[in-house]
Amino acid sequence: MTARTLMIQGTASSVGKSLVTTALCRLFRRAGLRVAPFKAQNMALESAVSADGGEIGRAQAVQAEAAGVAPTVDMNPILLKPEGATGAQVVVLGRSIGSMRSAEYQARTAELRAVVAGALARLRATADVVVIEGAGSPAEVNLKDRDLANMDVARAADAPVLLVGDIDRGGVFAALVGTLALLDPPERARIAAFVVNKFRGDVGLLRPGLDVLTARTGVPVLGVLPFLRGLRLADEDSVALDERGRGRRAREGEVEIVAIRLPRVSNLDDLAPLEHEARVAVRWVEDPRELAGADLVVLPGSKCTASDLAWLRATGLAAEVARRARQGRPVLGICGGCQMLGESIHDPLGVESAAPVVEGLGLLPVRTRFARQKVTARTRARVATPSFLGDAGPAPLDGYEIHMGALELLPGARPAFELVARNGAAVAVPDGAVSPDGAVVGTLLHGLFEDDAVRGGLLRRLRERRGLPAATGPRIATREEEYDRLADHVLAHLDWELLCRIAGMNIDQPAAAATRNPTSASSMHAP
Repeated sequence: MTARTLMIQGTASSVGKSLVTTALCRLFRRAGLRVAPFKAQNMALESAVSADGGEIGRAQAVQAEAAGVAPTVDMNPILLKPEGATGAQVVVLGRSIGSMRSAEYQARTAELRAVVAGALARLRATADVVVIEGAGSPAEVNLKDRDLANMDVARAADAPVLLVGDIDRGGVFAALVGTLALLDPPERARIAAFVVNKFRGDVGLLRPGLDVLTARTGVPVLGVLPFLRGLRLADEDSVALDERGRGRRAREGEVEIVAIRLPRVSNLDDLAPLEHEARVAVRWVEDPRELAGADLVVLPGSKCTASDLAWLRATGLAAEVARRARQGRPVLGICGGCQMLGESIHDPLGVESAAPVVEGLGLLPVRTRFARQKVTARTRARVATPSFLGDAGPAPLDGYEIHMGALELLPGARPAFELVARNGAAVAVPDGAVSPDGAVVGTLLHGLFEDDAVRGGLLRRLRERRGLPAATGPRIATREEEYDRLADHVLAHLDWELLCRIAGMNIDQPAAAATRNPTSASSMHAP
């Protein structure tokens, strides 16, 4: 059986395509269907490790989890990780094939189109419905002959298209009509309905505009989605920091965590679980003065470690981080941030940098050496050395690795964690390091703060350092609860019958999650 398809495209980047796709994956799953998400080509620094050990866009891993299936490389066959204004690392079917300039990548369009077609065919053979996410806008006429992610995919999959527009940024009617006008007639015919996203206010006041929109274009409006606050799901890229702001200063009795917003920051969702905790303020900063008073400073992951380290030095942030460490105040480095905290970074093959050796911050007794082969793995680990991240012991925690630079522990170094499994295979591998005084911790592991014990232990220790009492407040929602909250939100504001007609399916409307599980809604926390 070949799965039916439904595609979500947008008038621009960051209009909400990923979340609409996630919601539909969840709703179709709740309706009893086998669902698979798909995005042919994704440009993002936020990535995840699939069940088959490959690297895919973070959004597709989230969508797979919402659909109740294991993520695979076929769900995002091409991932582009920007390295500059005109180049990117190219990941095909989960594995890096090197860095390319735009012209070099475009020359491989025909080859990559075949990769996309194969991945989509394999997914359609295992599902009842594939929910496809586009990229950017289908109306980018300068790129149409090289399109790998929008109407080219819709045509190959014979997919009807929902076009999403963001009313919060203004001009949504012009964006929807303008996108339609720039499409070729066969492409225009694929637009089955509009979705207006991120609406704030009285939808009754919007109704006359919606009527004009449908009268002018002949395309119905499937629904208007109100702005949804405090959703605890991973953002696709660092542009999300601009949309939700840089965070706020801690109020009295709160813990303040400051993360440094590197120019090539990656996997910023590592800190997302902390942003939703009660009595915690998380801020992203680019100025060394903003580190003052922070309970914890985090150096996050980076796509270009050496160049981001040079930026740290140029801005004065490196000196301020070192000053904090000398005072015994907590500093955490994750992946690229961990590598920056070490003695040196060696890149003799020019994998990420033109400099064969770069001096690190010297705060951890480790050395990094880059190799051409990227490590991508789902991991299980345990705390190896007590620190502000936890006490040593056998309790396992889950995370994932995505890095090309391998750490070498120098004599006397104490690892932060010990990996006990990689991609399901038993291992005994040290990870990261802890400084002699325990104030500086580095790890290559992502996803640590999804673990309740690690997150809770960190916040408890930070509060104890300040003499603050234990925090009280509602627990944060699980990801499963958040998928249902998002799905219920979309279900309440879309025309389900019209959606099913568009998708060519006759399925009953799924019950709201609160109806199926009355306790979940009352226990969720939306800051």
